[in-house]
Amino acid sequence: MPARLIDSSEILSRRILAIDDEEANVLLLRSLLEREGYSDVYGLTDPERALAAYVELEPDLVLLDLMMPGVDGFQLLEAFARHDRPDEFRPVLVLTADTTIQARRRALSLGAKDFVAKPFDVIEVALRISNLLETRVLYEKLRAV
Repeated sequence: MPARLIDSSEILSRRILAIDDEEANVLLLRSLLEREGYSDVYGLTDPERALAAYVELEPDLVLLDLMMPGVDGFQLLEAFARHDRPDEFRPVLVLTADTTIQARRRALSLGAKDFVAKPFDVIEVALRISNLLETRVLYEKLRAV
């Protein structure tokens, strides 16, 4: 495995918010993250509460489903972007069964930083999560200079 620019403990201590209307998916993500060593993980199955949780928790990374009742992932991406400062880098990894090119393009254009189709490979998702968090940490360090 390639050497990291930062200590892994700095990545593993970051706050992650998983938003999916399916309880089984949230439990799977929580289990995966805890097995990888993440200690600050929140799961949410009610998309109507997602923006409030985003504001309150200030997660370092959001794992987001697109296809949810009431408020969908696209609406949440727009809401997150309105809430964040223009110079902020808070990555969103979309995990969805909607694999159409239109969904990928729309999610990425609304601010998602990565996109993974369900069902997903847990090792790949764990690596993508780690990479996005490493980028966030490095971004924060660069801003502090």
